[in-house]
Amino acid sequence: MRFSALRILKEGLTGNKGWGAHWRDASPKPAYDVVIIGGGGHGLACAHYLAKRHGITNVAVVEKGYLGGGNVGRNTTIVRANYGQPGNSEFYSHSLKLWEGLEQDLNYNVMMSQRGVLNLCHSDGQRDAFARRGNAMRNQGDDAELLDREGVRRMVPFLDFDNARFPIYGGLLHGRGGTARHDAVAWGFARSASDRGVDLIQNCAVTGIDVENGRVRGVQTTRGAIKAKKVAIVVAGRSSQVAAMAGLRLPIESHVLQAFVTEGLKPCLDHVVTFGMGHFYISQSDKGGLVFGGDLDFYPSYAARGNLPMAEHVMEAAMAMMPMIGNARLLRSWGGIMDMSPDGSPIIDQSGIEGLYLNCGWCYGGFKAVPGSGDALAHLIATDRPHPAAARFRLDRFATGRGLMDEEATGSQHNLH
Repeated sequence: MRFSALRILKEGLTGNKGWGAHWRDASPKPAYDVVIIGGGGHGLACAHYLAKRHGITNVAVVEKGYLGGGNVGRNTTIVRANYGQPGNSEFYSHSLKLWEGLEQDLNYNVMMSQRGVLNLCHSDGQRDAFARRGNAMRNQGDDAELLDREGVRRMVPFLDFDNARFPIYGGLLHGRGGTARHDAVAWGFARSASDRGVDLIQNCAVTGIDVENGRVRGVQTTRGAIKAKKVAIVVAGRSSQVAAMAGLRLPIESHVLQAFVTEGLKPCLDHVVTFGMGHFYISQSDKGGLVFGGDLDFYPSYAARGNLPMAEHVMEAAMAMMPMIGNARLLRSWGGIMDMSPDGSPIIDQSGIEGLYLNCGWCYGGFKAVPGSGDALAHLIATDRPHPAAARFRLDRFATGRGLMDEEATGSQHNLH
């Protein structure tokens, strides 16, 4: 079933009775070539690219709940490629290019909106740092524009430019950045993978990983044993727990990141805006709600909710940057379990156990990485060679200290990223 304007018109005139299921609700087979643990954005994207680019379709995506029920549906939907460190810069640039053609690739409306990402600066030092980052972005082939105070004012005149503590000096504009609809991204990848023969198995929790003589043999699940030649762990904040089933200890801590949305409002915010003197970012959804978030809770947790002191901290940053938000009523909040690596950068690599692959450590960058991560992991599984755009996402950098990518320059400590 392909979507088209004509099909939508026909269904609208006939009571929408002709739509079918978006994907097959498969039952597990005894064996597969590849089992992907985790039915979120990264796992589903990997299945799509395995089938499309490499012709590997004897694949199962195993999800303990429902597809898209984890972090891919619990984020602030921001897409960007404004990274400065070698390794991250190439990868997120590659991912953004995939985002720009994703709707045509999937024949699915993921509501990609390249409305621009504006990072505010509040000091001379911060402006200099943004100039360096912008130059790095442009050297990579991505767009970046350094704005002065009046340039920012023309874009977002309602900000507090004269805040005594945090005056706005200017900003770095990444025009190709923006937002996408997180649920639609998961559904689009799921639909495409299923259409190409991949089995999407919901309500099937992995309870064990079978390893024999240093090689993976399959997985144990609540719906029976499944043999597999290759297994990929793609479970975000649960990475440490699932890897432990294979006897691995990962350099990952799991932290909660909160997000918030207001009541629906008339269009008032055309861009994604970030506050440079606090970890705060905000955009307006297509339904009208102001969607925003801030810092981690700063202690390890698996609770899909945040603490009230951090909620207060986020609201303070919102009011410091954008006082008008004080007139909006908060509709709801939620939390996502983030897999935090020591240097704030991801891992896409072989695990040391033959046939077992890792995709984790995404910190704040998980959603914007979805297509790039899926493409890179599929390439690794299919060829046993790293994708050129993800060649630096090695697991051994934490053991050797070589190749660390400390994007925020805050030191190798999980809860600082």
